[in-house]
Amino acid sequence: MAASIEDIRNDRQFKALTGMSRAEFEQFLPTFAEAYEELQQEAYEAQQATRRRKPGGGPHGKLPAMSQKLFFILYYWKVYPGYDVLGFQFDLDGSKACTNVQALWPVLKRALAKGEVLPRREFASVEELRAAFADIAELFIDATERPHVRSQDDEEQRKQFSGKKKRHTVKNTVITTACQWVLFFGLTIVGSVHDYGRFKAEFPVPDGADKEARAAWFEDFVLWLDLGYQGIQNAYAAKTINLPHKKPRRSQANPNPSLTSEQKAENREMSRARVVVEQAIGGIKRVGILVQRFRNHLNNFVDEVGIIGAGLWNWKLKCKGIAY
Repeated sequence: MAASIEDIRNDRQFKALTGMSRAEFEQFLPTFAEAYEELQQEAYEAQQATRRRKPGGGPHGKLPAMSQKLFFILYYWKVYPGYDVLGFQFDLDGSKACTNVQALWPVLKRALAKGEVLPRREFASVEELRAAFADIAELFIDATERPHVRSQDDEEQRKQFSGKKKRHTVKNTVITTACQWVLFFGLTIVGSVHDYGRFKAEFPVPDGADKEARAAWFEDFVLWLDLGYQGIQNAYAAKTINLPHKKPRRSQANPNPSLTSEQKAENREMSRARVVVEQAIGGIKRVGILVQRFRNHLNNFVDEVGIIGAGLWNWKLKCKGIAY
């Protein structure tokens, strides 16, 4: 018997299977249906010259209702089973389960875009960033890593190996507000790249003879970061840059280095403030596809699952009435 949304017993089970409450699901369903119709129409227009049937013609498959389609793709995102297991649970062949995932994830992404909850991916200029982050005073910046299967290509697997995590990973830069809304979710890169090195690639610093010149990307904002961004104060202008104090290195002159009591207290206060970005990353990773070792081979899918996970988290905040 195929898994059915009608068989879910309570809201707790609904969240465990889809990552949404039933109310959030019902609120999202019309947007998902609208996105589905748009993509179907676009596909029809692109194939109109060679298509034999009118839209809606032909067999309707095992997921005819829109609620079943949404439940199917959210279940895959949340639980992340293999295609054979997914097919068994929805009375499908494994290959058909794969086909349905590939057909429905673009609909999910389009629906999140229509709901205005997808984060930005990149900015072409300082002015574009300022316009996107208008009326926001504080930005909380961090990077998140997620496990990835070991590539069979030796050079590629070396790039993906994270010395910090001691495993193969991919990572993204994340920028949030104080209310945990994800404003920016950077393009996915291999885990060996340093957080700050990637940040400088996404928000380039000026190249010129003036070594004192600092990038103006964030000069209107207060920034909160961890020690992975050590040195940012020398490259970027900002109203305030909040970085924890770094413990001094051990040396012959200072064999037992330590922070002062005041520095430790300041670090604790900074941690309490910037924990919102950690909580936002935890919210993004409420779905299993971003927590389990990523094993799909579809081109660029590893990047798409990340931005969709961030969009789903922002949708949950939007349903609670939280706006950035």
